Amino acid sequence: MTKLYSREKYLSRIRGFYHATDIIKVITGLRRCGKSSIMQLISRELIKNGINKENIIFISLQKRGFKSINTPEKLEEKIDKLSEGIKGTKYLFIDEIQKVKGFEEVVDAYREEGDYSIFITGSNSYLLSGELSTYLTGRYIEFEICTLTFDEYIGMKDYFGLPVQHNNLIQEFDKYIKEGGFPRAVLIDNLQDKQTYVRGIIQEIFDKDIKKNKKIRNKELFNTIQTYIINNFGSKTSIGALCDYINKTRTEPIKKDTVYRYLGILENAKIISRCNRFDMKSKKSINGEEKYFLGDLSFYFATNVDGRINYGPVLENIVYNYAKSKRYQISVGQIGNLEVDFILRDQFDNYSYVQVAMTIYSEEEDGIDKTQEREYRPLEQIEDNYPKYVLSLDYLMQKRGGIIHENIVDFMSTSKDF
Repeated sequence: MTKLYSREKYLSRIRGFYHATDIIKVITGLRRCGKSSIMQLISRELIKNGINKENIIFISLQKRGFKSINTPEKLEEKIDKLSEGIKGTKYLFIDEIQKVKGFEEVVDAYREEGDYSIFITGSNSYLLSGELSTYLTGRYIEFEICTLTFDEYIGMKDYFGLPVQHNNLIQEFDKYIKEGGFPRAVLIDNLQDKQTYVRGIIQEIFDKDIKKNKKIRNKELFNTIQTYIINNFGSKTSIGALCDYINKTRTEPIKKDTVYRYLGILENAKIISRCNRFDMKSKKSINGEEKYFLGDLSFYFATNVDGRINYGPVLENIVYNYAKSKRYQISVGQIGNLEVDFILRDQFDNYSYVQVAMTIYSEEEDGIDKTQEREYRPLEQIEDNYPKYVLSLDYLMQKRGGIIHENIVDFMSTSKDF
């Protein structure tokens, strides 16, 4: 049996629905982030907890024996055949379900029967952006899987017996920044091979998720936008400014609607994630200057010759994905001319505020540390009593105004909540 690293933060969320026959469990996420492994872990856990192995029906539509299943009729025929004679609840796992056009009616029909607990994964650009989100409204729950966060990166290396410098986690963090969090990449020996693997994932996403998209009428323009966003992750992105940048090299001006559409395709493929801006005084969203973060940092380092680390956006991207993996709703806060890197809201509507910096210490000017002022002042302008954090790579902690100053590496390696 293949060894699989158990990703408890996701299993713990799905576990309460293992036996729910009235709800379809939809597992989404970036390609190669570990969705199939999550389903295998669930099936193994069910068996360990007393479910008969014959009640587990696992259909992977990209593997031998299942590749020819490409219509709803063939899918239904295969499920019926594998279910024949099985008593009690059947646990139906279907991987890469988007390969069957019109699968929605099939899975809903089995859900209606009441004796199937259904789990599905699929390419995101085909799945929840398509008919599933409308056809099965209220009858499914989405569980989004992220690539490995830093705590999982260390945990997986420990699990497979790979060397980890537990007494010098800052070096492990530096490796994590450049290697990224794709689970399979952790098991590859050197950085060059890891980055080759990531470039292969990017190409796979393009070939299987993007290339066939009929909404992309100009592939060259799409590639230009993709490259721009990957190279400018974590920056304020004005669609107007992006259009101006692209139009410098075009004879026919690009329309804003086209840019929005292409960015939406990149979002559906989970290459990027949009973080909206929020005015904390008016309590309204700010349109036009969103930030886009990468689904995995390795997208940047695998596609750029320059391997230098710009710690500002890099650390923000890592904190963003970490918060996302913990199911926080995330936005960028604006207070007048000041900015709060992240406003986080949990499922109980509790808030927390986070500033991210490489260091909060710099040269003083007129007796004032400019960096500390930049990081602390926005948080001090917030009048509620929710927790406020400054996360940095410093190991000398500052105490100021009840704001929590923590080292990013220590915070993440122990999987803390905000």
